[in-house]
Amino acid sequence: MAAGDIVGESIIWSADEQALYWVDIGGRRIQRLDPETGAHAAWQTPDFPTSIGLRKDGGFIVGLRREVCLWRPGGSFETFAVPEPDLPDNRLNEGRVAPDGAFWISTMQSNLNPDGSPRAMDRKSGAIYRIAPDGTVTQLTPREYGITNTMAWTSDNRFFFADTPANEIYLFDYDPASGALTNRKTIVSGFERGLPDGSCLDAEDRLWNCRVVNGASVARFSTDGALLDLIELPASWPTSCTFGGPDLTTLYVTSARFTMTPEHLATHPAEGSLMAVEHAGRGIAEPKFLG
Repeated sequence: MAAGDIVGESIIWSADEQALYWVDIGGRRIQRLDPETGAHAAWQTPDFPTSIGLRKDGGFIVGLRREVCLWRPGGSFETFAVPEPDLPDNRLNEGRVAPDGAFWISTMQSNLNPDGSPRAMDRKSGAIYRIAPDGTVTQLTPREYGITNTMAWTSDNRFFFADTPANEIYLFDYDPASGALTNRKTIVSGFERGLPDGSCLDAEDRLWNCRVVNGASVARFSTDGALLDLIELPASWPTSCTFGGPDLTTLYVTSARFTMTPEHLATHPAEGSLMAVEHAGRGIAEPKFLG
């Protein structure tokens, strides 16, 4: 699909609707697609949207630039939590509903000017936060990451995370009772195809990681960092992925065209598109936020 996303991100599959939802950060919009009928809808957001998750009672939890909000299509964005009120120069980035029904969100120094143009970064100030269903915010890591990406929880209580400019993917031990993260180890470092962006898990606890910045691929890694597969894509900046479809066997991938020149876009029409890879693997159901 020629989505025209400036930065497509945070794609999720709604099994209830048999539809995809994702955000376009630079375009300040949330999009929906029914792959079966081709029906497409989009809603403008009051600030840069950075992530989206399903809610148990309907609607969505949405990360904007600074706030985490509750939202229903066509309705207003109701502020639910502000993870970093003391760091106005930071913004939210990756966000995902965890298996326990909490919403996890990560931060980074903002790389966006108010008009959406690129802004230089000069520090690592990103961290991971857990937002409980009652709105309690808990900081889970130090503020030591550059561009925070990838969130995935394995069935044996381990947690994948990535720092894009560092070109590293990490694996933590995860306590499902408290959300505590311990024993971080780097499992992928210096992988030569692009840089790590968003990811999803399959039913075998394998990580499918989008390789942004000319990576033009999705890499499948084991929990020890071994490369198991590499899917080539027509877009050079894939950003996030999810398994969808009635049997969760289609891999859907968003992409970006942020910072690309008109000349490049004229000869590379797939940039910023939504892509589908049939029978890539089998995914798992998306958790729902309990708040």
